[in-house]
Amino acid sequence: MPALAKKTVHDYLKLPEGSPYQLIQGEFVISPAPSIFHQKISKRIFQTLYKNIENNQKGEVFYSPVDVYLDEENVFQPDLVVVLKDGKAKIEEKGIIGAPDVVIEVLSPSSAYYDLVEKKEVYQKYGVKEYWIVDPKRKTVEIYKNSDNGFVLVASARENGKVFSEILSLEFDLNDIFKEG
Repeated sequence: MPALAKKTVHDYLKLPEGSPYQLIQGEFVISPAPSIFHQKISKRIFQTLYKNIENNQKGEVFYSPVDVYLDEENVFQPDLVVVLKDGKAKIEEKGIIGAPDVVIEVLSPSSAYYDLVEKKEVYQKYGVKEYWIVDPKRKTVEIYKNSDNGFVLVASARENGKVFSEILSLEFDLNDIFKEG
């Protein structure tokens, strides 16, 4: 049986607008709607980022779905992205062209493998400065900084702890992120 041809940005752009797919390593991967708790977590992080980044004119914050074009075989829709002021040229009408400064992925059962392995490798390769993994089930946040040796864990906290983003000069209280209700 012949191998299927890898999909490209050209194929991705043929999909109807709003299609629930990402292009990961040349394959279309469906992204089902996340849970309500996932959405609440994303919203709370977005609100903090918006208040501190956009209101202070340090950059722009986007939430899913927004396309991040990294190469011909990788177009991702991270949960949240931050593009700082000096990277503003990356923001185009169709999405973000190139690596954002910060990418935040909130894990869900359908996306965990891609977020923890495949997408993480591509984000590192293309120069995302900071990569966050937010785990609603374990109530943890891990922040990885890109270095010559790949992503290095620089901050980690659980439930009622705090994490600090060096890139954003911003502290996050996990109580605010993971509160119920």
